[in-house]
Amino acid sequence: MTHKELSKNSMKKRRERVSFSASLPEDVHGVFADSDCVVQYSSHPVRDIRKSILEMIRYAKVQDWNDIEELIYCYIALNSLETHYYIKDAFVSLSFPLSTNH
Repeated sequence: MTHKELSKNSMKKRRERVSFSASLPEDVHGVFADSDCVVQYSSHPVRDIRKSILEMIRYAKVQDWNDIEELIYCYIALNSLETHYYIKDAFVSLSFPLSTNH
């Protein structure tokens, strides 16, 4: 197999990978402290982050605003600056209805 073929094969395998483990920041001690982190690649980041947020809220049985703040912190700390816009939109979409009926 040539170098070009190996490289192409390697790129194909990378694209097929969907997720891998990540670590929470060490200063997370609340309801999410024992949570597992997964990095996900998405073509619909706001929708997928929103879904993930709802899953985490249900999983951890979030009770108050402090838990939500810690969840926001986890998403921000674990993601690149470019992803923060999508994270913000996903959290805001949970706070305000997407459409209103008049």
